Amino acid sequence: MKNGLRIEEVAWQDPDAAALRAQQRAEIAVRYGTPDSEPGPAPSAADIAVFVVARTDDGTAVGCGGLRELGSGIGELKRMYVAPAHRGAGAAPRILTALEEWARERGWTRLRLETGLAQPDAVRFYTRSGYRRIPNFGSYEGLPTSLCFERELSPVPGGRWDSDRGVPVFEMRKQ
Repeated sequence: MKNGLRIEEVAWQDPDAAALRAQQRAEIAVRYGTPDSEPGPAPSAADIAVFVVARTDDGTAVGCGGLRELGSGIGELKRMYVAPAHRGAGAAPRILTALEEWARERGWTRLRLETGLAQPDAVRFYTRSGYRRIPNFGSYEGLPTSLCFERELSPVPGGRWDSDRGVPVFEMRKQ
């Protein structure tokens, strides 16, 4: 599947995106023993900056993920999910890379996420992907089952990001 996988930006309401999010919520409900385990505000079309779906060559939607803008160059990963039958074949890293590139292109400097104690596979994936544990942030503060992570995005290729001005800076070298 890895070679035949494409990542597409889709609308929040896209039927395949909605189906994958429903599968993700159903899996989370089983893991946590409750259908309402969303510790923070649920993502929606109104607050998700981008949403992507991973598809195989035949068009089958196998995974998804999105970004919510938190402000000050920080985004939050939301609804990262790969259908169980397609896990381990490279979809999750491809989705994550696409979202990180999208964020970087817009000058975002960090991505955060919340996962939980009942998701050790997610903790392993994000740790291997360069995310480090941070104190719980926002609506996740004080929640003992929440685990929050963050990754600084590498600077703009060929330059650096000026967070005070919100622009990339490219240094000219004298010859």
